Amino acid sequence: MPAPIRLRELIRTIRTARTQAEEREMIQKECAAIRSSFREEDNTYRCRNVAKLLYMHMLGYPAHFGQLECLKLIASQKFTDKRIGYLGAMLLLDERQDVHLLMTNCIKNDLNHSTQYVQGLALCTLGCMGSSEMCRDLAGEVEKLLKTSNSYLRKKAALCAVHVIRKVPELMEMFLPATKNLLNEKNHGVLHTSVVLLTEMCERSPDMLAHFRKVSLVPQLVRILKNLIMSGYSPEHDVSGISDPFLQVRILRLLRILGRNDDDSSEAMNDILAQVATNTETSKNVGNAILYETVLTIMDIKSESGLRVLAINILGRFLLNNDKNIRYVALTSLLKTVQTDHNAVQRHRSTIVDCLKDLDVSIKRRAMELSFALVNGNNVRGMMKELLYFLDSCEPEFKADCASGIFLAAEKYAPSKRWHIDTIMRVLTTAGSYVRDDAVPNLIQLITNSVEMHAYTVQRLYKAILGDYSQQPLVQVASWCIGEYGDLLVSGQCEEEEPIQVTEDEVLDILESVLISNMSASVTRGYALTAIMKLSTRFTCTVNRIKKVVSIYGSSIDVELQQRAVEYNALFKKYDHMRPALLERMPVMEKVTSNGPAEIVQTNGETEPAALETKPPPSGLQPASQANDLLDLLGGSDITPVIPTAPTSKPASAGGELLDLLGDLNLTGSPVSAPAPQIAQPPFLLDGLSSQPIFNDIATGIPSITAYNKNGLKIDFTFERSNTNPSVTVITIQASNSTELEMTDFVFQAAVPKTFQLQLLSPSSSVIPAFNSGTITQVIKVLNPQKQQLRMRIKLTYNHKGSAMQDLAEVNNFPPQSWQ
Repeated sequence: MPAPIRLRELIRTIRTARTQAEEREMIQKECAAIRSSFREEDNTYRCRNVAKLLYMHMLGYPAHFGQLECLKLIASQKFTDKRIGYLGAMLLLDERQDVHLLMTNCIKNDLNHSTQYVQGLALCTLGCMGSSEMCRDLAGEVEKLLKTSNSYLRKKAALCAVHVIRKVPELMEMFLPATKNLLNEKNHGVLHTSVVLLTEMCERSPDMLAHFRKVSLVPQLVRILKNLIMSGYSPEHDVSGISDPFLQVRILRLLRILGRNDDDSSEAMNDILAQVATNTETSKNVGNAILYETVLTIMDIKSESGLRVLAINILGRFLLNNDKNIRYVALTSLLKTVQTDHNAVQRHRSTIVDCLKDLDVSIKRRAMELSFALVNGNNVRGMMKELLYFLDSCEPEFKADCASGIFLAAEKYAPSKRWHIDTIMRVLTTAGSYVRDDAVPNLIQLITNSVEMHAYTVQRLYKAILGDYSQQPLVQVASWCIGEYGDLLVSGQCEEEEPIQVTEDEVLDILESVLISNMSASVTRGYALTAIMKLSTRFTCTVNRIKKVVSIYGSSIDVELQQRAVEYNALFKKYDHMRPALLERMPVMEKVTSNGPAEIVQTNGETEPAALETKPPPSGLQPASQANDLLDLLGGSDITPVIPTAPTSKPASAGGELLDLLGDLNLTGSPVSAPAPQIAQPPFLLDGLSSQPIFNDIATGIPSITAYNKNGLKIDFTFERSNTNPSVTVITIQASNSTELEMTDFVFQAAVPKTFQLQLLSPSSSVIPAFNSGTITQVIKVLNPQKQQLRMRIKLTYNHKGSAMQDLAEVNNFPPQSWQ
C-alpha cells in the first residue's frame, strides 16, 4: 500500500478547491483512505493519519471514527505519537463519551513518567477534558506534581487543579497544603497559575476565603504586586513598557475578592492600590486594563474615601480616551458607583453629557442612563436642557426611554410648576408619539392641580397644536385643557405671557379639525368630542354649533364616538337641566396610591370617596374584601365596614344557628383578610341566644321610608326594634322593579359611621322581577348605643337590559323613632 500523503500536502490540495463540493469530494476521498489504513492496523502512519483527521475536524467535517486511534497513540512510547494522541483526545473526546474513561490509566502512567514533557501532556489533557470520575482518580497525582520543584510542571499542575476543583469541589482541601509555598516562586508562570488557583478556591468556598485572610495572603500579594511595579525593564515579561500586566490583573482580582466586606484586608491593600493607580502608564491599552481592574478593586473593597475619588477620576480620564471600548467601560463603571459616590461623579458631569453626542449607540445609551442618575435639585435646569436637546436629535430607539427619564426627573426635582409644565410640553412636542401611556393622565393631573397656571397652560397648548396633530399625546392633553379652560383662553386672562385673541369659533375650528384629521387616533377623537361638549357650558355664542357637531357623530362608525355623541345628545335634550352640573370644571386631583380596592382621598379639606371599580359577586354572599369596599361611602375615617354573613336557609331566630353565623365575624374596622382570633361578641348579637324570638315589633309606630327611587328601582326601609336590646334597630329593605325587564345579579351594600355597628344578612334573592311583580327582602341590623342620628350610604349594583349598573346614594331621612 502506498504511503499516505503528508499533512502539508493535504492542506495544499484542499486549498486549491474552487467550490465547496470539490472540497467535500477531496475530504471524502482522504477519509476513505484513512479508514482503510486504520482497518489494516498500520502503526507506521497512524500518527500522520490522525493529524490529517484533526485538520479535517477543524474544518467542520466528522472525525469521530478516529477516537480509538487517539487512545492507541497515547499508549505509544514515542513522544510524537503521544503528542498527537493527546491533542486528538482534547479535540475529539469529552466526558459525554464513555471512551474517555479508557484514557484514565494511560494518563496516570504518564503523570508519573520520567520525562517532564510527557507529564505536561497528561496534565494539559486532564485539565482540558477530564470528567469528575477521572478527576477523583487522578487528583492525588496532580497534588504531588503541584509540590514538585519543577516550575514547568507546577504551573501546569496548578491549572489542572483548577479544573479538578471545578469538577469535584469537595477535593479542594486536598490542594490547600500545596498552596502555602506557591506564591514564593520566582517564576511568573507559576505565580500566574497559582493566583488563578487561589482565586478559584476563594470564589467557591467561604471557608477557604476566611482561611486565606487569616494566613495573611494579602501581604504576600501586595509584595508581589509592588515588585512588579517597581522592577525595571524585563524583556521576558515586558508588554508595552509594563511588567507582566496579566499577572498584575490577576492579583488585583484576587485582592478584590479578599478585601470585599473585610476591613483589615482592605486596609492592608489601600497603599498598593494607590501606587498602582498613580504609577501606571495610561498611553497604552495595557496600562488602561490594569487601571480598570484597580478601579474595580477600589470600588469593591472598603477603601478610603480619597482612594475612591482617585478611582472615579481615573474613570473620568477614560471618558476622554479615543477608544470606544474604554469610554464604554468607564460609563458603565460610573453608573454602578454613582449612588455611593454621587458628588465625586458629579465633577465629571460635563464630560458625561458630551458623551451624549457620541456616534456609538452603546456609549450614547450608557451616557443617557448616567445623566439621569446625576440629575438633582441643584442641576435640574441645566441637565434637562441637555437631555431635551438629546431627545430632539437622538435616534427613535432612544426617545421612549429618554422621555420617561425626563418625566420622572421633572416630577421629582421640578423647581416650579410652570417649569414642570413647560418641560413636559416640550417632551410631548418633541417625542409625543414615543411617551408612555400614563404621560397624558399625569400631565392632566399636574395641570389641574396648578390652578394659577390654567390660563397660561391652555394658551400654550392651543398654540402648540395649531395645524399640527402628529403628536397624539400632545393633542389629547390640549383637547382636554381646551375643554376645561376654554373660557380662559377666549377671555385672554393669561398673565405669564402676552395673551392671544381667540374667538369661540376659532377654538371650535381647532377641535373639529382634530375630529376629522386622518392623524387622530380614536382616543384622541374622544378627547376632542368631550372637549367640545364641555365648551357648551363655557361658551355662550356657539351652543347651537356644538349641538350640531355632537349630533353628527351620533351616527359615527366608531362605536366609542357614537356612544359618546348619543349620550351628549341626551344631555342636550332630556337632561339639559343637569348639563351644567355634569360638565362643570374638574376639582383639584390628588394622586392616589391604593393598596386596596378603595381608599379615602383628602382634597382641599374635604373627603371624597375614591372610585369603586370592584365588581360585586352575582349572588347575595359578599366576601369580606368586597364588603369593605364600602369603607369610603360615608367619607371621613370614622366608618365601620359591612359585616358579611354566610347564607343560611334556616330562620335566624334559632339561637344555635345564630352562633354558627357569628363564628368568623371580624367586628374591627380593618379589612377581613384572614380568620380573626376569637373575640367577645357584641351584646346585640348575643341577645338572640335565648329561646325567645329575637326581634319583636314593639315599635309599630316607626314609619317606613323610601331610601332610593331611580331608573325603575325602588328601595323601601321598614323598621323594628329588638325586645332584648333597645339599642338594636332592624331594618328590612324591600327592592322592587317597575321596568319591563327583570334586574339580575342585584347586590345591596351599606356603610355607617364607626359609632355604629352594622350587620348585613343575606338577601332573599338576586333577581328583582319586572312590573313590580315581586320584591327582594334583606335584613340589616344596626347597633346604635349612643342614640345618635342614623345616616347611611348605600351602593347598588345590578344588571339591567344587558348592561352593568352601579349607583351610590346617601340615606339621611331616617325617622327619629328609628334611632332615639
